[in-house]
Amino acid sequence: QFFDPPMCCPTGLCGPTLDQTLLDVSEMILALQAEGLGVERYQMTSAPHAFLNNAEVMKLVREQQMAALPITVVRGQVVKAGAYPTLSELRPHLNGPAS
Repeated sequence: QFFDPPMCCPTGLCGPTLDQTLLDVSEMILALQAEGLGVERYQMTSAPHAFLNNAEVMKLVREQQMAALPITVVRGQVVKAGAYPTLSELRPHLNGPAS
């Protein structure tokens, strides 16, 4: 699960210029989905319930406000906050035992 900062659209790939980081994240998500993994993205404005229903995410947002975002959660555990992970950073968490 990716808890995104506010963006102009669900992927952030909108507007006159493309942010390379967001493009990389979108490509990573497509690759994970192609492997059969479930990937969800949430923005506070369009899916506030997703934030509110995750105590760890809300704790980070309360403590750090928008600086905490994006937050990446794998199998219920926060694995990175404040920046998007790379696929190599995610791999160890994806290959671990399901909780």
